Amino acid sequence: MTAPAFGRFFLPGPTDVHPEVLAALVRPMIGHRSGAMERLLQGMQLPLARLFRTSRTVLVGTTSATGFMELAARNGVRRRALSLVNGSFSERFAKLVQACGKECLRLDVPPGCAVEPDMLRDALRRSPVDAVTVVHSETSTGVLQDLEALAAVVREFDDVLLLADAVTSVAGSPVETDRWQLDFALTGSQKALALPPGLALGVASERMLERAKTLPNRGLYFDLVSFTEATVKHQPTNTPAISLLYALETQLARIERDGGVEARWRRHDAMRSRVEAWSEQRGVPYLPREGRRSWTVSCLKVPEGKSAKAIVGGLKEAGWTIGAGYGPLKETTIRIGHMGDHTVGALEELLALLDGLMT
Repeated sequence: MTAPAFGRFFLPGPTDVHPEVLAALVRPMIGHRSGAMERLLQGMQLPLARLFRTSRTVLVGTTSATGFMELAARNGVRRRALSLVNGSFSERFAKLVQACGKECLRLDVPPGCAVEPDMLRDALRRSPVDAVTVVHSETSTGVLQDLEALAAVVREFDDVLLLADAVTSVAGSPVETDRWQLDFALTGSQKALALPPGLALGVASERMLERAKTLPNRGLYFDLVSFTEATVKHQPTNTPAISLLYALETQLARIERDGGVEARWRRHDAMRSRVEAWSEQRGVPYLPREGRRSWTVSCLKVPEGKSAKAIVGGLKEAGWTIGAGYGPLKETTIRIGHMGDHTVGALEELLALLDGLMT
């Protein structure tokens, strides 16, 4: 089989993996309790901390990001959470809270909309909870919520933790874990980090760690207390996906070499801006309003008389991949995942092909 050309796979996750990162996957195995493993994990902590903008320990687990969403629910919700639901993945977070045996209240807004700070403040005044779950960049709708402002509202209420899914924002747009005082921020390897799927990464606040120590039924695999204790010692909790850790090490080095996470943010912002300009010129509207659009995934409405399936299929025939709409938006939207190691130049080629399919 001939490998497809790099830079044409604009799915909103998993995204394209750079050949240099793929090459790291074939390195020989090491013992997961060896000195080599300890050095590997230790060497990644500072680059990971810079990625998350934190001084705290960054947890890395062999799981999808959904696993760390469950970790957040098991270790961060005492009895009742308020889940901010504006799409399919924030819906998943709400369901996870309930699946972990906790009570879940919901604040729902229509797909394509964001939960605004005054709405959150009103909900917290009316319904006492001990945690709030939120998706920063909702992959199903392309909405980027004002996480900084939402976090500030949560801090107005004593003993309420903020648990943030930053799966398509970490490494793609600003996530200031410490400055915004996020109690838990998580991401997955296959999004803006542009790694193969299979790793989750997260940072817990001291408040969350102390709460976790008081909670029963944290489970074993996702017990934040033992996970943190092992990570501080540069040890895995269980046998990890060693090859994926090699890929993570390689990608962190590439990010540092290319100017750090801020340079990565700027490139993603430039890609978002280019899609915005194209959509305005062609009269193809976004689903989210201006100012609430993800830097990593653009969700565009399919023009009347056009078919999302036909648009996605036409690009596939030309050797390019994007995403159809997700869930209830499957037939009415398309999603361009301009994240990871994609460039404005490759995006220009994609948009030129879209011209003949959507306009």
